[in-house]
Amino acid sequence: MDNEVSMTPPAPTPSRALATEAVHAGRDDLASLGVHAPPIDLSTTYPSYDSRDEAMRIDAFATTGSLPDGPPVYARLDNPTTGRFETALARLEGTDSAVAFASGMAALTAVLLARAGQGLRHVVAVRPLYGCSDHLLGAGLLGTEVTWTDPAGIADAIRPDTGLVMVETPANPTLAEVDIRAVAHACGTVPLLVDNTFATPVLQRPVEHGARIVLHSATKYLGGHGDVMGGVVACDEEFAATLRQVRFATGGVLHPLAGYLLLRGLSTLPVRVRAASTSAAELVRRLTADPRIARVHYPRIGGAMISFEVYGDPHRVISGVRLITPAVSLGSVDSLIQHPASISHRIVEEGDRRAAGVGDRLLRMSVGLEDVEDLWADLCQALSDGPVPSARTAVRPLHSTAGR
Repeated sequence: MDNEVSMTPPAPTPSRALATEAVHAGRDDLASLGVHAPPIDLSTTYPSYDSRDEAMRIDAFATTGSLPDGPPVYARLDNPTTGRFETALARLEGTDSAVAFASGMAALTAVLLARAGQGLRHVVAVRPLYGCSDHLLGAGLLGTEVTWTDPAGIADAIRPDTGLVMVETPANPTLAEVDIRAVAHACGTVPLLVDNTFATPVLQRPVEHGARIVLHSATKYLGGHGDVMGGVVACDEEFAATLRQVRFATGGVLHPLAGYLLLRGLSTLPVRVRAASTSAAELVRRLTADPRIARVHYPRIGGAMISFEVYGDPHRVISGVRLITPAVSLGSVDSLIQHPASISHRIVEEGDRRAAGVGDRLLRMSVGLEDVEDLWADLCQALSDGPVPSARTAVRPLHSTAGR
């Protein structure tokens, strides 16, 4: 069976700057509606007095997956508020379309089901990935089969039934990076999915480097305030149509209030990411020079995520912070820290976890919008009980690449 997704080229790069698109995309019709803030449509169903026309529209959706003309039919099929967020995210990522889901894992599940439904159950993947993504692929819960490899082995790992190649760059939690363009070339006709949650379209747009599918846990930077859960897939319209059919059948829809909050989050995304990235880079500089730190991981493209390995007990650091919040997730306006081996990647088998660079002394920090001096003071006091090696080789930030 053909393992290709539509080769429809991505939408042209917007003529407006990213910061402008973040504020205006999905809102272009507001002035004509006579409103300034996007409306929230909480309807679960919509009246229709022409049942024959309704039947034709439902038949068309069942056949093509394209959004029906006219008013919505049912909230599991489409919602105007969620649609605004999808339009905006597609514009920011430079794709034809985007399809939103109830969570990042629901979005990945839909992608896997869409490919499996075409008889393409095999996935080639590069570790590390987010722990639950790793588990979903490796456990075969959806009937998928995965081959784990490094970027250099992707071409050899592809089979006739390969439906997807998946990478996360920068990766969770080591911040390892892969060359998207090189990986896309190795994929041939098999679509490359890039989890772009850590980078966001502010730092990279994977489709510009050959990726065909872009995944986000919208819960993170796109929402940006730790108060909304969602996921979204940016892709060409042909694959988006299939994803809509999967979403309709499985029910993993994004609630319209979440869609509204995510659209609002996009408007400040460039400002938040750039400000937090500036603080993160300064913390990396200081952590690199700190004798209590064994190694620092920070990607070449920058960003607001930091990982570092301590000489002392990482659990004491977690329990010692007072300003930084010890919690899962990331991308919020406030800074968060967690111990991946205990939390986000606990579900990954220990040997695989360690082989991917997720050691027991690794901590992952999502830098927020607090003053960098306050963040540094909190880290310093939490690290104060850590041992200092008597002879320590200077540590440099590790701009990680997969395979290193």
